[in-house]
Amino acid sequence: MNSQKDNNPLLCDVTTGMCEMPIGTREANQEGILAEEKPIKILYYTDPICSSCWGVEPQLHKLKLEYGHLLTIDYRMGGLLPDWSYNSGGISSPKDVAGHWDEVSLHYDMPIDGDLWLEDPMSSSYPPSIAFKAAQLQAPKKAILFLRQMRELMFLSKKNMTKWENILLATKDSGLDTERLLSDYKGKAVALFNEDLQLAKKNGVRGFPTFIFSNKEGASEFIYGTRPYDVFESKVLELVPTAEKKAYDTSVDYLFEKFNSLTLREFSELSGLGRQKSKNLLERLSERKWLSKIQSKNGDLFFKSEN
Repeated sequence: MNSQKDNNPLLCDVTTGMCEMPIGTREANQEGILAEEKPIKILYYTDPICSSCWGVEPQLHKLKLEYGHLLTIDYRMGGLLPDWSYNSGGISSPKDVAGHWDEVSLHYDMPIDGDLWLEDPMSSSYPPSIAFKAAQLQAPKKAILFLRQMRELMFLSKKNMTKWENILLATKDSGLDTERLLSDYKGKAVALFNEDLQLAKKNGVRGFPTFIFSNKEGASEFIYGTRPYDVFESKVLELVPTAEKKAYDTSVDYLFEKFNSLTLREFSELSGLGRQKSKNLLERLSERKWLSKIQSKNGDLFFKSEN
C-alpha cells in the first residue's frame, strides 16, 4: 500500500491487515462483561465498518471452535471513523473509499461491496458502535450476533449503518429487545463507547483489528491486523503451552448450526474442503434450497433455509 494512505482509517493496508486510526482521534476503562474465568482473555478492538475486521472473521470462527474452551473474548469498539471533518491519506470524501473496499474484498476473499460509498455513504462509524454497546448491555452473546448482522447488511447489502432503521434490521435474528436497545443507545451505551475509546488509547491501539491476549499470570501477546490462523494459534500456545485444541465436526450440518451464516471463505476454512469443493457444495445445497444465499457483486453469504 502507498504510504500516503497510512493515516486514513478507511484505507486498510492489506499488507499489515490493519485499518489504522488517524492520530489524535482516540479517547477509558470499563470493567469487562466476563462471566467465566478461562485461562486466556482476549481484548478484541474492532469497529463495525472495519473491512479488515470482516476479513479476519474466518480465523476468529476457527479460533472459537478449536480453543473456545480456553478463551474469553471481550469485544471493544474502536471508533474508526468519527466523521468526515478531515482529509488524510488522499481521501476527502466517502466516494474515495468505494474502490478500496472492492480491492480489500478480493484480497481477503470476503464479500464487500464498495458501492455503498457511492449510493448511501456513511458519515461515521460511531452510531453502529454505540448500538453494539447497547446490545452488550442486554447480552454479550446476542451482541456478537448483532454485530455480525450489521456487517452483513453493510458489506453485502450496502445498508448505511448510521441509520436507525438499518440498525433495527440487524436485530431481526439476534433476540434483542429493540425498545431497550434504543433507550440504551441514547443513554448508557454512549458512556460505555467512550470508555472503550479511552481504553484503546490507554493500550496504544492504533488500528483494527487488534487482539491483546493475556493469561492469568499477566503475560500478554499482541496481534495487529488480519493474520493467518496459525498466528492466532501460536499466541494461545505461547501463553498456555499445555493448551490442546478441540476437534470439531466439520460437516455442513454442524457448521451452519454453529454459525448463522458463512461466506465461501469461512466455510472453506472451517470445513477444510478447499475453496473449489466448498463452492460446489454450497452452490449445490443452495440449488436444493437447503441453503439460502445473499448475493453481492464480490461474493455470497450462505445461511440455512427456514423451510
